[in-house]
Formats: sequence, C-alpha cells, structure tokens
Amino acid sequence: MTMRNMILAAVVLIFAATLDAGEKPRRIRVAAVSFVPGKFDLAGNARKLEAMFRRAAAGGAQLAVAPEGALEGYVVNEIIAGKARPERIKDVAVELDSDVVARFRKLARRLNVCLVFGLAERIKGDVFNCAVFIDHRGRICGKYHKMQLAEGYHPSWWYNRLGRRSRAFDTPLGRCGILICNDRWNPRLAEIPVLDGAQFLVIPSFGSRSAAQDEAVLSRGRENRVPVVEANVGVTLVVDDNQITAVDRREEGITFGTITVRPSSKRDRDKRDVVEKAFLEWRQTEMVRRYQRTLTRLKAAEKK
Repeated sequence: MTMRNMILAAVVLIFAATLDAGEKPRRIRVAAVSFVPGKFDLAGNARKLEAMFRRAAAGGAQLAVAPEGALEGYVVNEIIAGKARPERIKDVAVELDSDVVARFRKLARRLNVCLVFGLAERIKGDVFNCAVFIDHRGRICGKYHKMQLAEGYHPSWWYNRLGRRSRAFDTPLGRCGILICNDRWNPRLAEIPVLDGAQFLVIPSFGSRSAAQDEAVLSRGRENRVPVVEANVGVTLVVDDNQITAVDRREEGITFGTITVRPSSKRDRDKRDVVEKAFLEWRQTEMVRRYQRTLTRLKAAEKK
C-alpha cells in the first residue's frame, strides 16, 4: 500500500470512528417539577418556578420540566365556568419576548440547564396554552401550542385557542417533541413529532393524577420508542427503556431520573403530514362534542 493510500485509509477510519462516537446513546439527567401555581399570579408563580428550577439544577439536572400553566396558573377553566372574566387572562398572558420569559432565559444560562415550562402565550389578540423549551445557553429552541382540549373548543374562545400543528425541534440534548396535558391521551399527538425526528418527548401537564394517566404516558413512550418526561401537578414521572423509571405523587417536589436519548432517525415528513391531517379531521368534530359536554356539565352545576 502506498503512503498516500495509507493516509487515506487512516482518514477513513478516523471519520468512521467519529461517526460511531456521535451515534452512541446519550444518558441525560432530568428533573420533573411539580407545584400548584396560583391562579392569575404571574409574579408569584415566576418566583416559585425559579426556585424549583434552582433546586433541579442543584440536583444535577441537565433538563428540568415544569407543569402546564406554570406561569399563569392554568386559568381557562375558571373563565369558561364564568368564575373569572376572559379579559383577566390579559394580565397574565405573555409574549415570548417579554421580560418574564427573558428572566428564565437568563436563569437557564446561569444554571447551565435546559428549561421547559407552561405559560399562556399572547399573540396579537389571541392567547394559546403554550410550552416553551429554553436551552442552557438561554436560546428558545422551540415551543408548542396545545392541540387537544379536554373542555372542547368554540371559535369565540380567543383566550384559549387551539394549536395548529406539532413539530419537533433541535436542542443540545437531541431533537425534542412536546405534548401538553390532554394531548397525552392521543397516540397520534405523540407520533407526529416522532415522525418529525423527535428523540424524546416532554409533557407539561395540569390534569388527571390517576394510574390511567401514568399508563397513557408510558404507552406514548413505548409506542414511539422514545423516553418521556412528564411534569404534572401532583404526578411527576420519567419513562425510559419502555418503562416508568421514576414517579412521585407529591403536589410540590422534584422527581429526578435519567433518560436515554438514542441516535437520530430519518424524518418521515410524508407520514407525519398524513397522521397530522387525520388528527385535525378528527378534532373538528371531537372538539364540538366536548364543548357541548362542557356546556351540559356547567348548566347542571348552575342548577345545584
């Protein structure tokens, strides 16, 4: 073998070794945060959320996930039930370039931790149930708007708009997909971001604490062969290697665990779009049915 061929062969071997090293699974320490946010208490919730994230960082977390509605207190049900005026949500809904979000971008840099949490996002005259992913450098890597509402949906609900689509996004920890609370019951809503390349899922929640919700989260991980971190108020859990590896049912606390982020796979955008289209078609009638059920329940409550 000539010297030139020997050098080329060596380069090929080094390149192959580099690829192999880059394709190894990554073990990431995560923290799922639970606390009960105050209704319409943006300032108080921000203080509490920061304190919980600091505890997560002190425990060695590289990724910390907090509940749905962590900043505004998940207040849409109070508005729908007539217990609060819709305009009140304007006091706690924020834009992503707001000072309060900037506070957590700065915190992520200081702690050197990726942060995920729920908020009410204001976009012009509409408000969306949103979750945002901020990386350890303070960058907003991605966001997600809730796609499936337990309460149903009505076009007049400017304070509770439905998300329009789901996409995975790149983070320093791998490609991530987000679901929010009621989304976790629908296999399609986990499949869509995975078809878009998600290597792990995060689920900020503020809902059912039942064993059935644990099983739903576990199923979403197993069906798609990805780890999951759920931060539900009163239930925090981690799914890894097709099993629940950490779980806790304290209303306030932090559950630590480890997820295995496996090598990225090729995105299947065509199938992603087919699955998403099927979901959106189903949603058109299902949200009306749920809305009518909500009205019936509220009318019955008024009579008591």
